[in-house]
Amino acid sequence: MDHIRWKWLVYALAISAWMTGSAFAQTFPSKPIRWIVPFPAGGTGDLLVRTVSGPMTKSLQQSIVPDFRPGGAMIIGTELAFRSPPDGHTLLFVSNGFTMNPAVRSKLPYDTVKDFSGVARMATSPFVMVAHPSVPVKSLQELTGLARARPGDVNYATLGPSSGQNVAMLTLTQAAKVRLVEVPFQGIAPLMMAAVGGHVAISVTNLPDAMPYIDAGRLRPLAVTSPQRSPAAPKIPTVAESGFTGYDVQLWMGAVMARAAPREASTRLGSEIVRALEQRDVHGALAKVGFNPAPLDPEKFDAFIQTELVRNARVAREANIRID
Repeated sequence: MDHIRWKWLVYALAISAWMTGSAFAQTFPSKPIRWIVPFPAGGTGDLLVRTVSGPMTKSLQQSIVPDFRPGGAMIIGTELAFRSPPDGHTLLFVSNGFTMNPAVRSKLPYDTVKDFSGVARMATSPFVMVAHPSVPVKSLQELTGLARARPGDVNYATLGPSSGQNVAMLTLTQAAKVRLVEVPFQGIAPLMMAAVGGHVAISVTNLPDAMPYIDAGRLRPLAVTSPQRSPAAPKIPTVAESGFTGYDVQLWMGAVMARAAPREASTRLGSEIVRALEQRDVHGALAKVGFNPAPLDPEKFDAFIQTELVRNARVAREANIRID
């Protein structure tokens, strides 16, 4: 008799859970979606979030409110998302630094894996390695040759040790067995000012930010970091073409939310993000500025994040980078 009662109890609980999840899915979202962007307004994250928010707002029938929280190598905004109510109404915009921070920092106010789950990968874009015209290099081969001739004298600008830009350069220097000196900046705007002003020899930056200066002849492109040439800059060779076969380190961008949030929320928002990216006008607007729409659903994005965590841990270990 006890066994029969136990079976009926389990059955009743399963039905209750199903009904609760079904009710949540029917009413979600019940208020505006807060999308935390751990970067300054006007940058890459701002552009991507606003581009996909238009179609999502119409479909969800709720507004999407960007909340810009720059600073701390993404940690300030990420911690804010972690401490927000896990009701599914808070998204966090993430990029490469999200998976590099655990590799270089032993103390974070959250656990990247345990506290967050993927909602959707949104887009990728190659970084571009550029030189100031005063630097006597016109290719990556010439750059690595200069680095060998003058070890420790050639510097490069990035957005900091935990940035995707730094991962891109470290992956190259580890393959070429050369050493360049990193000069970190707090944002793209000061980085570009230093690059164009000749205050740094080499810069690794986002392709959309660099293209106006490349077109004007104020920066000399050396290579893009994607496996294929970018349609937005077809004349710039890839790192792989420059002698480093298999090289592929790109800027990637996506959305995560608190792992404690209802799974129905991440599934719904993930599908809406993917649907927005598939719209012709959205796809065209992103491609025009050098973004490649590359959507992944929650499960596949989680797997992608795991892969990035492993790769970045290896890069940081080999470069002996720790920030504590």
